[in-house]
Amino acid sequence: MTTTDIVTVATRPGLDRRPIRRFLARPEIGALVAALAVMAFFSIYTKNFLTLPGAGVWLESASTFGIMAVAVAVLMIGGEFDLSAGVMTGFSALIVGVLTTHYGLNIWVAVLISLATVLAVGALNGFLVMRTGLPSFIVTLGTFFVLAGIDLALTKVITGQVSIQGMAKVPLYDTIQPLFGASIQIGSGVFYVSVLWWFAVTAVATWVLLRTRAGNWVFAVGGALHSSRQVGVPIMKTKIGLFMTTAAAAWLVGMISLFRTSTVQANTGVGQEFIYIICAVVGGCLLTGGFGSAIGAALGALIYGMVFQGITFAQWDTNWLRTFLGVMLLLAVLLNHWVRLRAGGSK
Repeated sequence: MTTTDIVTVATRPGLDRRPIRRFLARPEIGALVAALAVMAFFSIYTKNFLTLPGAGVWLESASTFGIMAVAVAVLMIGGEFDLSAGVMTGFSALIVGVLTTHYGLNIWVAVLISLATVLAVGALNGFLVMRTGLPSFIVTLGTFFVLAGIDLALTKVITGQVSIQGMAKVPLYDTIQPLFGASIQIGSGVFYVSVLWWFAVTAVATWVLLRTRAGNWVFAVGGALHSSRQVGVPIMKTKIGLFMTTAAAAWLVGMISLFRTSTVQANTGVGQEFIYIICAVVGGCLLTGGFGSAIGAALGALIYGMVFQGITFAQWDTNWLRTFLGVMLLLAVLLNHWVRLRAGGSK
C-alpha cells in the first residue's frame, strides 16, 4: 500500500470492516431514508404526486438542482465551497444568448465559448484560493458579486434589457436544443432530458470518487490536507480541477435552462448556491470536508424537488419551503454528526 492509499483509507467513507458500522457510515443513508419518507408522505397526502404527470414535474425540478448539488458535493468533499455556482448558471446562458442574438455568432461556437469562459472562471477561483490561502467562501463570494454585476449591467448595456429572448429564432437552434431541452411523453407524464443528465453526472461523479486516483486525491485533500501534501498528492491540481468541475456543471445547468425555455434572465441562478449546499449536506457531506458522496447529494436534490412540488400539489403556502430548507439543513448536520460518532468516524 502506498502513502497515498494510506491517506485514502483514512478519509474515504465505508471502509470499516464491521458491517453495521460500515452501513451507518455511508453518507447517503440518511438522505435515502428521508427521501422515502417524503415520497410516502406526499403520495398519501396528495392525489397526483406519485402519478406519471406528478413524477415528471418533481423529477424535472430535482434534476437541475441535482446536477449542481453533485458537483458542489464533490467540491465540499475536497474541503472547499463555491458561492458563485448559482450565478454562474445564468452567466453561462447569457453568454450564449448575447453572442447569438446580438452578434450573430454560430450557436455551437457560442456554446463552446460559454463553456471555456466558465471553466476559466472556475480555474481562477481555484488558483486564487490556493495562491492566497484565503477561504474559498470569501473568494467565491467575490466572484459571485462580480458575475452578478456583469449579468445585470453588461447585459443591459448590450441589449437594453435584463433578459435574452427569442433564442428559438437563432439559426441552428433546433440542432442543439434537443441535447439540453428535449422532452419525452410517457403515458400522461412529460419527462425532460435534464433527468438523464442528472443521472449521468451522478454516475460519473460516483465512479470518479470511488474508483479512480483522482477520487483518492479529492478525499485526501478534504480530509487530511497536510498529510496529502507530505505524501505528494497534487493539491493545486486537485483543487483547481474541483472548481472547474463545479463551473462545468453550472454551464450544463445554464444550457439546460436556456434551451428548455429559449430565454434567460440576468438574475437566473442567484441565491440557488445555498440550495446546492443544503442538498449536499442533506446527502451526507460534512462542512469540514473529506466525507460525502455524489449519490447522497443527488438524493438531497430529490428531496428538495419532491418537497417543492409536493407543497404545490398540497396547495400550501410556498413560503414554507424556506422554513423546511432551514430545518432540513439543521437536522442533516445533527444527523451526520451523530452517525459519524456512532460509526467511529474520524470527523
